[in-house]
Amino acid sequence: MPERDRTEAMTPLETHLRRRLRLTGPMTVAAFMQEALLHPEHGYYRSRPALGAAGDFVTAPEISQMFGELLGLWCLDYWERMGAPDPVLLAELGPGRGTLIADALRATRLRPAFHKALRLHLVEASPVLRQRQAEALVPFAGQIAPPQWHETLADLPEGPLLLLANEFFDALPVHQFERTREGWRERAVIEPAVDAGLAWTLIPAGPQIGLLDDETRRAPVGTLAEISPQGLAVAGEIGRRLAQQGGAALLVDYGHGEGQGWSLQAVQGHRRIDNLLLEPGRVDLSAHVDFGGLGRAARERGARAHGPMTQGAFLEALGIRLRAQRLTRDADAAARAGVERALARLLDPREMGTLFQALALTAPQGPAPAGFPATAD
Repeated sequence: MPERDRTEAMTPLETHLRRRLRLTGPMTVAAFMQEALLHPEHGYYRSRPALGAAGDFVTAPEISQMFGELLGLWCLDYWERMGAPDPVLLAELGPGRGTLIADALRATRLRPAFHKALRLHLVEASPVLRQRQAEALVPFAGQIAPPQWHETLADLPEGPLLLLANEFFDALPVHQFERTREGWRERAVIEPAVDAGLAWTLIPAGPQIGLLDDETRRAPVGTLAEISPQGLAVAGEIGRRLAQQGGAALLVDYGHGEGQGWSLQAVQGHRRIDNLLLEPGRVDLSAHVDFGGLGRAARERGARAHGPMTQGAFLEALGIRLRAQRLTRDADAAARAGVERALARLLDPREMGTLFQALALTAPQGPAPAGFPATAD
């Protein structure tokens, strides 16, 4: 493609990335994701309505109110069994449009003592989504203390904590590695030529290779590995807070119990894009979550880990079918069909039921969280 035509086809973020590549050389996958998703001006999450039918993907809270309601009741149940501390921090990481937290608050409003005690803290980087969240919380004005927004988890005050994170960890940057005959190498982005698209290469592995477990590092030639230092750091910080202050966290995302090669994917308009480097800033990038790694990171800071278990099994254990029956008791045929479709999407192994996993983290001496076996790792 001629340079003039190629330049015209570039997104503003790609123009920025090419300048950076010329100055600093190859860019790790993690650095590329960070720019593509969170660049202050051109990043995907800074400017686009990613969620819902008009966005690029639909999350469980957008599918049915039952999801957020059950997670809210999960928090209420744990709060009561940990002694009903007042105040208690109720936090959500990456709240999207605020649908989940609004459903959670609506489901728990019959316990006014809980609403009186909670201090709502939302960790959200996108100004667009912060506004959406504020709008979703308008019905609860006067019922709860005014919500507070933060850039990072580290900005939250200390105190007993109930934390929700639904499809948060999958968007955190990952490093990708390949075991070659020359040893471990790291996947990176380059600009092969001015008139060509961005491309992949392998470079010497950075220090993050040290985060791989010993078994993976001894794996044979051809092994692919993926790790999210930010994800491990967040899980570790959650674990520290729970161990020192008490409480519980519920992490729900698509992923697996242990690392499984490269999983980075791009989505635009509810469809996967084969070329992950195409139109940076205009497509969503995400990777499967390594729940085994998150659990270990939290345990290393003193917390207990419960699970992971499949989303389908977890929601079944919380009584989602009973909730669906109550919603459809006096509903017409169309409404009943809608609830049944939503239930299938959340539970069916061919939909979200198996691909999505749930992991609970608790204080070391805290009660077992609802929905999980009584034993913990």
